[in-house]
Amino acid sequence: MKRIVCMFPGQGSQVVGMGKDFYDQHDEIKQLYKLANESLNKDITDIMFNGPAEILTETENAQPALLLSSIAAFSLLAKENIQPIATIGHSLGEYSALVAAQSLSIEEALPLVATRGRLMEQAFPKGKGTMAAVLGLDENTIQRELDKVDETEIVDIANLNCPGQIVISGSRAGVDQAEILLKEAGARRVLPLNVSGPFHSRLMQPANDEFQVSLNQVNVRNAEVPVYANVTAEAVTDKSEIKQLLIRQLYSPVRFEQSIRNLLKENVDAFVEVGTGKVLSGLVRKIDRKIKTFAIEDTASFSQFLSWYKEDE
Repeated sequence: MKRIVCMFPGQGSQVVGMGKDFYDQHDEIKQLYKLANESLNKDITDIMFNGPAEILTETENAQPALLLSSIAAFSLLAKENIQPIATIGHSLGEYSALVAAQSLSIEEALPLVATRGRLMEQAFPKGKGTMAAVLGLDENTIQRELDKVDETEIVDIANLNCPGQIVISGSRAGVDQAEILLKEAGARRVLPLNVSGPFHSRLMQPANDEFQVSLNQVNVRNAEVPVYANVTAEAVTDKSEIKQLLIRQLYSPVRFEQSIRNLLKENVDAFVEVGTGKVLSGLVRKIDRKIKTFAIEDTASFSQFLSWYKEDE
């Protein structure tokens, strides 16, 4: 039996038309999308398939859309009795990872991530916060330069994605200051990201209390397989620990690279990105070029993965 890890993408991977290929060909996925529309009290299916892009990209829509497309694709793996040895998600993708590990139900996870998206949007004034990808510097060098930013501004390390790619997040003025400092320190590039807020920074802490109320209304169960948490980069299965980490995740860095390095110790045969896009597969290859990756986002890519998985049977 091949040992796979299922990876679930986060915000930014959404695209108009996402998931439609699977929807058109599988009745059980049509039922799943119908359930999602009812859970969210809106036609998320229409937004996903027809856009427009600016409506789909709104955090409150993008988050449940990505969760839904990921779990729809994952359900096809489950139908083939394919079980990952662990799951991992990037930021929002952690919720897909928890649904796949049966720690959260899809019915409860969808409205929860829609609430999470709304609270993240409201946590800091629109347009006043931003994020940027820093290429070519290590974590210690970046942190040293961020410490030099004017103390009236906040800029934090938000995502530790792969060697030479770290994302910073904070107030727009602070990130602008940091860009100058980081380039002087030798950054190859500092690329602004097309996001609506300073996610995974201390500026997200105002969302905490209200999100905790929503999370406490959800039935979080022990995970059936280990989920590698963004906050710690370690495996977690305990329901109370999962809840605590989901709260901290809002304002803590996503430790994706370290999570993958920890998973590589588990004799993984392949990392399988499930849902929409190939962003995480690209990051994994930058962490270790030898590792096999797949991205399942339509029937053709699912068939390709399936033929590899079953080739020795």
